[in-house]
Amino acid sequence: MSSEIQNIVCDFHKQLREENNFCGAQSIYWTMEDLGIKTIPSVRTINRILSRNGLLTRQKGKYKTKGTKYPSLKAEKVNQIHQMDFVGPCYLQSLRFYNMNVVDLATRRCAVQPILSKSSQDTICALWSIWQRLGIPQTLQMDNEMSFYGSQRYPRGMGAIIRLCLANNSSPLFIPQREPWRNGIVENFNNHYRQKFLNKKVMQNYEELLQFSLAFEQKYNSSFRLSAIRGKTPLAMLGNFSDKLVFPNNANAPQHPLKKPGKGTYSLIRLIRSDNILNIFGETFKMPSSLMYEYVVAIINVKEQKLLIYNSNKTLIKSYDYNMF
Repeated sequence: MSSEIQNIVCDFHKQLREENNFCGAQSIYWTMEDLGIKTIPSVRTINRILSRNGLLTRQKGKYKTKGTKYPSLKAEKVNQIHQMDFVGPCYLQSLRFYNMNVVDLATRRCAVQPILSKSSQDTICALWSIWQRLGIPQTLQMDNEMSFYGSQRYPRGMGAIIRLCLANNSSPLFIPQREPWRNGIVENFNNHYRQKFLNKKVMQNYEELLQFSLAFEQKYNSSFRLSAIRGKTPLAMLGNFSDKLVFPNNANAPQHPLKKPGKGTYSLIRLIRSDNILNIFGETFKMPSSLMYEYVVAIINVKEQKLLIYNSNKTLIKSYDYNMF
């Protein structure tokens, strides 16, 4: 490997870091590719150059959690857990749009879907299209975006996304309010999406936006090597699993309004603060003082019309009748 190539790699690393962008081997590879550099070393070679020059920093020792115990889920199977988030509003000349981003935690496969509004029908169509490519997850984890859960005026009304999930045997899970890092994997992906797509591509209209979005998705899943999955690409990681993927049984997305499901569960994780109040989409419930500054999992059982409250140790603490019809 010539010293010139090594110097170029180190210079790109420095430039990306100073711009507060991702500066790992894959980011450097993409930057060199975007600039039309003819001779580009492989991602592994770039990684070795960075290591040789002391530009890789890794945390030493096992990570130790701090603070209140959080009832997080583990993804051990394909499509066991998806994280979902919106990016936007974004602007493309005179076009205003949002992007629905979803990541499968087990394989790190992504799906990106631009939409023109957060209306119920647009969000249904976006998620339906994503499921046609990724498959339907057992659990769909998201933040407390109103377009995801419905409306505080009708906290038990089950918004379009909740209804779509339950109708397809998927369980929505809402992370704590004002804690976006609980959706850290898709949040991290959002940064890649902004830096490697929104800030790089020149697009003229929605048709080009959709076309280039799908191309970015394919490139990420087939080419991007991630340390979280032992340096594999998301599609290569998918090959390690034998799990059968479940896809929508209809090419066309259901139309809003969807019927209220008669079965299934959806959940919320909430931190109980000093007022001992559990907030479920604007509706409040008084919790025992023993739960102060602890996380709880609130599970709504649609068929049984019950609200079940568990602590972080999965012990049932309270049960309420929860009429939804």
